[in-house]
Amino acid sequence: MNDTLTSDVVGRRVSVNGECATVRFHGTVPPVAGLWLGVEWDNPARGKHDGSHEGTVYFKCSHPTGGSFIRPHKANFGVDFLTALRARYEDEPEEEEDAKKQIVTIGNIPVETIGFGSVIRKQSQLSKLRDISLRGCAVSCAGDKGDIASTCPNISVVNLSQNLLSAWEEVAAIAEQLRHLEALDLSDNKLRFPPASPTPTGSFSALKVLVLNSTGVTWAEVLHCAQGWPALEELYLKSNGISISERPADVLQLLRVLDLSSNQSIDENQLFLIAYLPRLERLILSDVGISSLHFPDAGAGSKTAMFPALQSLVVDDNRISQWSFIDELDKLRSLHSLSCLRNPLTVGSAARTSLQFIIAKIGQLRTLNRCEVRPEERRGAELDYRKAFGKEWKAAGGHQDPGQDRPSAAFLAAHPRYQALCRKYGAPEDGELKTQQPFLLKNQLLTLKISCPDRPDHSTLERQLPDSMTVQKVKGLLSRLLKVPVSDLLLAYESPKVSTRSPQPAHSSGGCACVSVTNSPVWGAGRVLSSDV
Repeated sequence: MNDTLTSDVVGRRVSVNGECATVRFHGTVPPVAGLWLGVEWDNPARGKHDGSHEGTVYFKCSHPTGGSFIRPHKANFGVDFLTALRARYEDEPEEEEDAKKQIVTIGNIPVETIGFGSVIRKQSQLSKLRDISLRGCAVSCAGDKGDIASTCPNISVVNLSQNLLSAWEEVAAIAEQLRHLEALDLSDNKLRFPPASPTPTGSFSALKVLVLNSTGVTWAEVLHCAQGWPALEELYLKSNGISISERPADVLQLLRVLDLSSNQSIDENQLFLIAYLPRLERLILSDVGISSLHFPDAGAGSKTAMFPALQSLVVDDNRISQWSFIDELDKLRSLHSLSCLRNPLTVGSAARTSLQFIIAKIGQLRTLNRCEVRPEERRGAELDYRKAFGKEWKAAGGHQDPGQDRPSAAFLAAHPRYQALCRKYGAPEDGELKTQQPFLLKNQLLTLKISCPDRPDHSTLERQLPDSMTVQKVKGLLSRLLKVPVSDLLLAYESPKVSTRSPQPAHSSGGCACVSVTNSPVWGAGRVLSSDV
């Protein structure tokens, strides 16, 4: 571009040797002769100053080294939409037969043409396009009105990220010619949004997916423009410095996915402003700096009315360090998928245990950190959690007898699901709560009480056996003690927590022994009784 430019270039986007910038100044910079452009670079490291030169402020930058002065001829102000489209999607140069003379009839008049077949083929090719990417193609404007609609009317998906678009009006001018437009990516275009009149609804009437990452849009501008997005279902607003300042009123009511990642000003109070979007299913809050969450309308063990449709939540790369945050998530009535990678609560040597506790604390969770939570994994996590806090539960007033089970309010606040787990699996027995002993033979013995209901004359026997002993060896021992053939023995397991019925002997001459584990963990007894017979 030459060095004779009008002042309306201020605010436009330019590219210089592959680096993008916004024009902030146009004019002379004494004592050097000629016109200059003052630009603010997207990458501050590319600049040299803050818009000042020899004590005179010509423009202002958001970064002290974000500005430079360049000659206008070095700036690329971009191309229109169709120019970029043709450069990327049209065929290569004409074939030899296309260069031959042809006679075509326009109305009743025969017209001699050269290369007309190539033009028709290329236009047909563009009209069939549905999904296009013009990422990094220096698109800066729509071009002549109506050209896009007549050339490529069937486009429905457009990637215009990393271009030179500078105003939302130019985006609307492109969109209004694409009547089937459903998905639009405008990431990394530093856009000016209209301060007053909303975008005409017709421009984005079919739009379902809109990506505005790193565009500089504010929340107020989002709500203002959203009046023109009546069908929008997915909205991506990453890295815009957004603060949620007001509730969406009569806009974004069909929104299913909202990405607010890397907006460091967002906190729990701002989230409550979007908590009643009726169809919001997925909320992405990675790297927003959030550390706490509390739903004031729901107590421990109850469900909140907020985020009624939310099924998936992403809170990766935040400052979550307290279990109270996870407890609050169990109040979300529809939540079944959670990702909380790289938080203080989930890193370090106890990371695996933390993941198990998260599963136990959120009862309806089916996916954690993009991995399926299988039924057997949930059962193990809940049993481990129940055991891990059993002593604390008992000290706080918990009891195996439901009539005496009165844990303190403080315990229930810290472990809202603990009582539900006790109802699901039974209250923890005293044997489960014993501290793990060192690995010595005497610490690996199970105390078994052995009785024979068919022989009342036999008193109950008590023996200590290794927990690794198989059922077959236990049968051999009982055969010798009770003088009963091994083939006639039928064992049963009794526990205060398991209601069992004495089995009938296989033969009328046989006997029956019922085995009860009295002072060892249930898993130890299960190991003995579940071994091969």
